[in-house]
Amino acid sequence: MIVFCLSLGSGCVSRRLTIRTNPPGALVKLNGKRLGFSPVSTDFTYYGTYEIELVKDGYETETILQKISAPWYQKFPIDFFSDNLSPFQVTNRHEYTWPLRPKKIIPTDDLLNRANQLRSDALIGP
Repeated sequence: MIVFCLSLGSGCVSRRLTIRTNPPGALVKLNGKRLGFSPVSTDFTYYGTYEIELVKDGYETETILQKISAPWYQKFPIDFFSDNLSPFQVTNRHEYTWPLRPKKIIPTDDLLNRANQLRSDALIGP
């Protein structure tokens, strides 16, 4: 009976998410919450789809919907045993790396020409 009671407290699954960018140093937001600058890691509780936003000066802001699937030992009904009765701790790690695209800078002359063209088209009408 004592062994059974002790084993109830020993099982556990730790879930860890690591986000990297190329180049590193992008601000990472997970579901709107600021995590820090890449590479960054955080623990999570639930599997599912997470919104990841990557922001870095000089690069396009990226928003990714990343699905994190549960491994076989975290699916019903096996998850009860891996979370509560396992004699050792398991760490389930998920690592993702995204390349950042350099921001496209439009020359001022091209931008002004485009604006003038749109203005002319608006005055002429359909």
